[in-house]
Amino acid sequence: MKLDHNSSKPLHQQAEEILREMIQEEEYRNGKLLPNEVELSKDLNISRNTLRQAINRLVFEGLLIRKKGYGTCVAPQNVMSNARNWMSFTQEMAAMGMKVQNFELHISYKNAPKEAAELFDVPEDRKLLCLERLRGKPELPFVFFISYFNPEIPMSVSEDMSKPLYDILLNNYGIKVKTSKERISAKGASAELAGKLGISEGDPILVRKRFVYDVNNVPIEYNIGYYRADSFSYTIECTNE
Repeated sequence: MKLDHNSSKPLHQQAEEILREMIQEEEYRNGKLLPNEVELSKDLNISRNTLRQAINRLVFEGLLIRKKGYGTCVAPQNVMSNARNWMSFTQEMAAMGMKVQNFELHISYKNAPKEAAELFDVPEDRKLLCLERLRGKPELPFVFFISYFNPEIPMSVSEDMSKPLYDILLNNYGIKVKTSKERISAKGASAELAGKLGISEGDPILVRKRFVYDVNNVPIEYNIGYYRADSFSYTIECTNE
């Protein structure tokens, strides 16, 4: 583990990159504590304050957990999302080194919910292509997605939805998504959602609504994700200029 003290990149950023590589190693993902700050700062030839900057960043992102009197370890693998750089669910999972699994997949035509109708400027009784997926990592479904699509997109119920959605839109229809406007709220799980997510009725879930637009600011998708509250965290970074 070596840092370049002559590089224009700050030392804390270099240390952060090394830590990101370290915590991908199986031993640390299985619960092994990271070396203590004294040892690690000596190995990296940086001050403890500089090292602490890097560690604090990963703690803020939810990748590390610091326990007083115990040490620092890798956090349980929740799905992480960052408000600055939005990603699809598949990309979020890939960034965490998780494999995506579909537990349920249904595609049909359904009446547009009010928000979807307003987004696509269609009547509420207009039937839209609706994709419903129960997804997660192997042996743990933790999110139920419902997506409605702009009726101008010529997709149908015969579409092969086993592939990543935004790859389908790009490769089959030349649509490149760019912007996601999101709303996140909390609620108690209904009996139906609880059954799908393996929790009890009334347990907390996070509701994540996405209004997705293409590069021309044309609305493409209205998506609602219902997440187990213990499997999803959302990071917001604000800068005061």
